[in-house]
Amino acid sequence: MRMQVIELNCPGCGARVSTGQSECEYCGKPIIISSFSSVASMPLPMVNKYASSYRKTLEENPDNMAVNKSIAMCYLMLKQYERALPAFEKAMEDNFEDSEPFFYAAVCRLNGERPFRQRKDTVERILTDVNSAIMIEGRGIYYYFKAYVLYDYYFNKRLRASETYQDALANAKAAGVANADLDMLLKLDGVVAAPALQI
Repeated sequence: MRMQVIELNCPGCGARVSTGQSECEYCGKPIIISSFSSVASMPLPMVNKYASSYRKTLEENPDNMAVNKSIAMCYLMLKQYERALPAFEKAMEDNFEDSEPFFYAAVCRLNGERPFRQRKDTVERILTDVNSAIMIEGRGIYYYFKAYVLYDYYFNKRLRASETYQDALANAKAAGVANADLDMLLKLDGVVAAPALQI
């Protein structure tokens, strides 16, 4: 699906730019946040500034997938899961080419807590989102997160699941998981290192 290009003020310096540009020609900062790693390196006051800019843009363009994904990434970084989730869901609408909104929606559904502490229907929705992300793009980190949810909720509670955490972990190893992806995932609230999930 082709992204709609719109004009907005640069979240970094306020200059007039468009979502078709990767970075501002005046301040050199990114216009759109395309991945969590790009927002994870920003200081929190800058992330707040970006979120504020995106909120203003969404008032006039509420259905823009790129801006919804960008503001969702900002909210996720700020640990405002209740605000990030609807923005990721909006970014998912009619867009089955980008796996990240599905994956990060699943992360947001943890709401800063471990899977073990979630209700079963929430865990099932998390797994649905992760499986959707995997169907679009079988990244190792997606399988790893799935293994983590299966381990922490189903295995630790001694519940049956349609898939074991060991199967998901084997898929993660086969797909390859970068250390940077693991580090990023472990920095998010609700995700803790589990010795059984060593890659």
